[in-house]
Amino acid sequence: MSSGRTHDRITLWALPLVVLVALRVTLDGWLTAVVCLGFLLGGWVFGPDLDIHSVQYKRWGWLRWIWLPYRVNIRHRSRWSHGPILGTLVRLLYLSIWLSLGGLVIVDVLNNLERTTLTWGDLVQGLGWGIQTHWRIWLALLVGLELGGAEPLVGADWLSSTLKRGKKRSSARSKKPSRPGRRYRRKR
Repeated sequence: MSSGRTHDRITLWALPLVVLVALRVTLDGWLTAVVCLGFLLGGWVFGPDLDIHSVQYKRWGWLRWIWLPYRVNIRHRSRWSHGPILGTLVRLLYLSIWLSLGGLVIVDVLNNLERTTLTWGDLVQGLGWGIQTHWRIWLALLVGLELGGAEPLVGADWLSSTLKRGKKRSSARSKKPSRPGRRYRRKR
């Protein structure tokens, strides 16, 4: 398995490819920017390694405590954390629960201070309107998050495992003595 720094480098190296493909598919600069933003977020702060004490987990700073229940309940490299599409959806659902709880507390405080008079119906209607109106942007963000979350699985982990196996094989070959039965002598 590769380190967090390797994942970060691969995310940056893959970004130009994501830009080209997203621009070719969407034919829209803004949607391409949203896909790229999602890709960077998925690779740097919202990726599958939030289930361990990783670089992505540490980047949440003082908010990293919200991922503790996730880390306890989701096994590392399970389909619920590292599975294609499913892993991203689980993380989005988990984060949306926290965002909803925080939003409800804020709305309740504002309602109690008589600054607003929001109801559950208003919140659900506003959320539905936002998703319906800007569905292309939400879809582009989801695609970017999935690509950024899949990059460590497809790119870094596979590549680093392959390279490590190759290094082990080459070092094992180089340690073999040239003639059977004789050992290397140290030169003095």
